[in-house]
Amino acid sequence: MKKRAIVIGAGFSGLATATYLADSGFDVTILEKNESIGGRARRFSQEGYTFDMGPSWYWMPDVFEEYFKAFGKNTTDYYELIRLDPSYRVVFGEDDYLDIPAEYSELKHLFNQLEEHSGEKLDKFLDQAAYKYKVGINDLVYKPSRSITEFLSLKLLIDVMRLDVFVSFEKHIKKFFRHPKILQLLEFPILFLGALAKNTPALYSLMNYADIKLGTWYPKGGMFKVIEGMKELALGKGVKIQVNQEVEAFEFNSDNTILAVCTGNEKFMADVVVASADYHFVEQHILPKHLRNYSDKYWETRTMAPSSLIFYLGVNKRIPEIHHHTLYFDEDFGLHSQEIYQNPSWPSKPLFYLSAPSKTDPDVAPEGHENLFILIPVAPGLKDSDDIREKYYDLVMDRLEKYVKTSVREHVVYKRSYAHNDFIQDYHAFKGNAYGLANTLRQTAILKPSLKNKKIDNLYYAGQLTVPGPGVPPSLISGYVVAHEINKDLN
Repeated sequence: MKKRAIVIGAGFSGLATATYLADSGFDVTILEKNESIGGRARRFSQEGYTFDMGPSWYWMPDVFEEYFKAFGKNTTDYYELIRLDPSYRVVFGEDDYLDIPAEYSELKHLFNQLEEHSGEKLDKFLDQAAYKYKVGINDLVYKPSRSITEFLSLKLLIDVMRLDVFVSFEKHIKKFFRHPKILQLLEFPILFLGALAKNTPALYSLMNYADIKLGTWYPKGGMFKVIEGMKELALGKGVKIQVNQEVEAFEFNSDNTILAVCTGNEKFMADVVVASADYHFVEQHILPKHLRNYSDKYWETRTMAPSSLIFYLGVNKRIPEIHHHTLYFDEDFGLHSQEIYQNPSWPSKPLFYLSAPSKTDPDVAPEGHENLFILIPVAPGLKDSDDIREKYYDLVMDRLEKYVKTSVREHVVYKRSYAHNDFIQDYHAFKGNAYGLANTLRQTAILKPSLKNKKIDNLYYAGQLTVPGPGVPPSLISGYVVAHEINKDLN
């Protein structure tokens, strides 16, 4: 008889975990609290517009390809990828912007225009980043980080020193570049996904390699096409997916192993459980206190990655001046960073990000219209209200209209906002966070929350609050890592 695995949550990590477990012989059921799968990568449609709700950057295409290849498939079996060129635009002020070319030689030329010899320095910087990517993505992130002994091989100790784990990202990039625009360009993945550059290990320059060398892509139809592909693959492996099933409790055996997962009036028997839902919520609101890995104090002292204030907008005209991806760095980069990480507050002069997938994909908006996704990274745990959202909507629209030199606000025919309260309502997200834990040195590898419950022998965790960390590719890898550990432990 097959062992029964229950996976809580149908986001990237949940679907990946379930598919790996089913492929290795488990009878797997996914329980999803919302009415649709995808987690933060859900999709919704209104008035002819189709919006990806969360992730909009398709980076690290090799990780996606490796995921599908593990099951004898390719990404092309499920969706079509389009490489964006320019990859994105960065706006520094009125009529002051950089379009980041997909072609590396063109990017080097752009760097040299900003700072003498910086193109050659970019070669050296990316040579180091490529090594970090190779070792980090192919080795370190696949370690379950359950014991320090995993990291004690001589080769890995040498690698760790070369990976600049104990050097700050800020200090590292300033060894190569001085121009503020170059520094902001290289730091932006850190601002949106992790922590202050001075508190982030230089290991994460691997993100710059992913950006510049591996490219920025768009799956035609949106990021949800990836979720659809993963669902099709999971169902083909025998995974059962049940939506509108919010887990409320566990039923335990006498030895404190989980016997069943309870949702309302239904009970799902389990030999093993993987919580791909919010780690903090499962621990602090579903488990009894004596069976938790961590205390309230532990969670309150974690450094969280940002939350987000998002606007989904349908615009009834085309806007020639915008690109698929645009970063608005027209205000003080350092100030906004501090208001996320050091002095948590609603930003006084926020940076923001604009995605317009209708520039690449005509199917996401009615003909002659634009589909806009605007995101402001903000500190987690802030008071969220309609008045605050409207204040920032007006602020962002004022600046957007200034830079595109045309009216936008009066052409908005569909509008929806999304922030802390929604992240908590939809995902039980701790402090309304959008991305998980910040990538600080004190929250790396074995210093992240453990993927295994230390007191319940058949409860594991996957997703952005455990190893390897936040982001879509790490979430896919998380599914592999936890499934591998379950197979190792049970066999």
